[in-house]
Amino acid sequence: MDGRDLVRSVKVVGSAGAAQGLMRVRAAWRRRRADAAGLPARGAERARVPGAVRGVEPGPGGGVVRFARSELRVMVAVNGAVFWGWDGATAEPSYALAGGCPEPDPRAVLEPDTDGGWRVVAERVTVAVSRHGAVEVSTPGGVTLRRELPPRWWEPVGGGAARWMQRAEVAADARFFGLGGRASGPRLRDGTYRLWNTDPGRAFAPGDDPLYITMPVQVVVADAATHLAFYDTTWDGTLVLREGEEGAGSGHDRPGTSEVRADGGPLRCWLMAGPPARVLHTWASLTGAPALPPAWALGHHHARWGFGDEQEVRRIVDGYRVRGLPLDAVHLDIDHYEAHQVFTVDKERFPKLPTLAEDLRREGIRLVSIVDPAVKAERGNAVFDGGRAENAFVREASGRLARGVVWAGESVYPDFTHARVRAWWGGLYAERLAQGFAGFWHDMNEPVSFTAFGESTLPRSARHDLEGRGGDHREAHNVYGLCMARAGYEGLRRLVPQERPFLFSRSGWAGMQRYGGTWSGDVATGWPGLRASLSLVLGLGLCGVPYSGPDVGGFDGSPSPELYLRWLQLAAYLPLFRTHAALRAGRREPWEFGDEVLGHARVALVERRRLLPYFMTLAHLARRTGAPYVRPVWWGAPEDRALRDCEDAFLLGDALLVAPVLGPGADRRAVQLPRGRWYDTVTEQVYDGPGQVLVDAPLSRIPVLARAGAVLPVRGADDGLELEAWAPRRGRSGGGLLMPDKGDGWDEPEVERYVSRWEGRQVIVEREAEGGAVAPSYPVRVRGLG
Repeated sequence: MDGRDLVRSVKVVGSAGAAQGLMRVRAAWRRRRADAAGLPARGAERARVPGAVRGVEPGPGGGVVRFARSELRVMVAVNGAVFWGWDGATAEPSYALAGGCPEPDPRAVLEPDTDGGWRVVAERVTVAVSRHGAVEVSTPGGVTLRRELPPRWWEPVGGGAARWMQRAEVAADARFFGLGGRASGPRLRDGTYRLWNTDPGRAFAPGDDPLYITMPVQVVVADAATHLAFYDTTWDGTLVLREGEEGAGSGHDRPGTSEVRADGGPLRCWLMAGPPARVLHTWASLTGAPALPPAWALGHHHARWGFGDEQEVRRIVDGYRVRGLPLDAVHLDIDHYEAHQVFTVDKERFPKLPTLAEDLRREGIRLVSIVDPAVKAERGNAVFDGGRAENAFVREASGRLARGVVWAGESVYPDFTHARVRAWWGGLYAERLAQGFAGFWHDMNEPVSFTAFGESTLPRSARHDLEGRGGDHREAHNVYGLCMARAGYEGLRRLVPQERPFLFSRSGWAGMQRYGGTWSGDVATGWPGLRASLSLVLGLGLCGVPYSGPDVGGFDGSPSPELYLRWLQLAAYLPLFRTHAALRAGRREPWEFGDEVLGHARVALVERRRLLPYFMTLAHLARRTGAPYVRPVWWGAPEDRALRDCEDAFLLGDALLVAPVLGPGADRRAVQLPRGRWYDTVTEQVYDGPGQVLVDAPLSRIPVLARAGAVLPVRGADDGLELEAWAPRRGRSGGGLLMPDKGDGWDEPEVERYVSRWEGRQVIVEREAEGGAVAPSYPVRVRGLG
């Protein structure tokens, strides 16, 4: 027995309570024993590199280049994406790809290169493969975007999964973004980032890594172009980033580097390059269109771990109503369950839950339920009994059910990598729908098992179906939350086919946007947590997950009135707008922070409601194009290096620039502007970019600037739709889009395009139509006229 683990065990028993503590100690030792018996011992390894080139075999979109000790498949797809896979790896099977591998580009040609290697020449990129296995992707003009050095494998002498390492070089001026949900960022500095979905077990701050959603998705922004590189393996790994330096060492540039190490899985990569909008569009075409939330899900949500009972829910809803504060959804946490058991209701505290749900719905408020994957391992529990009958639960290598400890006690876990299990689990949401719930948030699905020491998850040796291929938790862990989201989403599609499902998940992987969004998880209360909230949303958006948001006020503590207000003001411009807090944290209702904060909070909440048609349009655009609602300020001008380093502001669509206040005591702040004219949306003061300007940021609001010429759909004073047009510069024109939505169905709205221009001394707004421009069908309000 390890002495340190024994000490940890004693501490856990003392801090968690005797019964729960002993379960966590047993779970830790059980996990250790399972892995000792079920995982192959890693002994001697043999290192391998590709060796020298031996020959080629042309194929669709590229071909196969054979080396002495490996082979490399290269394919350029019709959408411009580049795929390469070593050792016979193909694009499928993959949990990331939505519709399978895209068609190869028939115009791409494999031809000899000058150094004895080969290259694939396509319209948008050239892929050169050196004679020793380096892969270089460059623009048609010959500018190198990424150079992957020959990979290296370490293979167990007795057989088993091979570890591998892939090192890449990028331009000296490049900046790194992405990698899923990272608290430090959104720009990723030099350091090591782990690729293993992890519940930190406490509220997290910017220095904590990894978190709930890790993705091997890099977005690299450089002068030459933006590119996205995706290493399609679900195994545990690390990624080491080092930014380059221009003019380093005798005037020579030092390139930036990316080094990926994985414990197993195929070595295969996708790369797509171009302007950011094209890159994200290509990424969405590969991994799937983002799910479209119902309109109510873009409003304000109120949640808390610790709603005592039905009366407290009604009291809080009444508090919003009597104070004139918009509210669109209320979330119930695990305390509404019977003894924390999933798909149950505590009948004493919520005796008439369907009635409560119906009463709230009449007021325009939906109920949202938490759903955890762990199932209490107790006979008589209907979900446990049903799952055993379906053989639905993950098992250890020995054949015993893999057990862990979560809120309900000793628990088992559905194997969501099996289609039959996903169908069974998806059918269980019928119970939630019967209780009146309209939406669902998945929690604890990294998956989590509380342990006294070691990793707080299932044994790595636990067996999974993996779509019939078979494997263990080393391969399944990172996609467990993704597959759970798929089970819930597809189940809801079958149960309520006429409505768009609303689902968001704490854990996930590349492609999770197909089934919904995510939230920050347990972000720490404090100014660093506020900054981390913005980093997470921006980083996830660049990885293809456009719908996310933080716990307003932080998860664990009691925010000061100023911190709470600044968090609320930021979140009012983020896709998921939700207050939430832990069981013992301070209150989060706006009226709990005094009359001044209440007044300013009302302004933010009302402005969010006014912008709902714009948010709905952004949601439809995200589904069609992959563009996130929340975008870094460099989105339209990645060549502007000052914008690349701006991490404290963002674009909301094309029309608005939001500059939140991320520190205490501020009443002004510097804002880095992209090129063009911008208007303060409150004072209508004019600012011209590019460059940095000082903008007023009183406690009553955060700076929000509108782009000159923008046309935004907003909710008018009578709750009808109207168009808010910001005057373009003289001699220039502008415009905007509207996608009117009926709320929660599947009708595809027509894109309405509006153009703004000067005509004499007036700004005219017209709708583009067949045969010419026509007058808008909605009232138009022109702003920025001085």
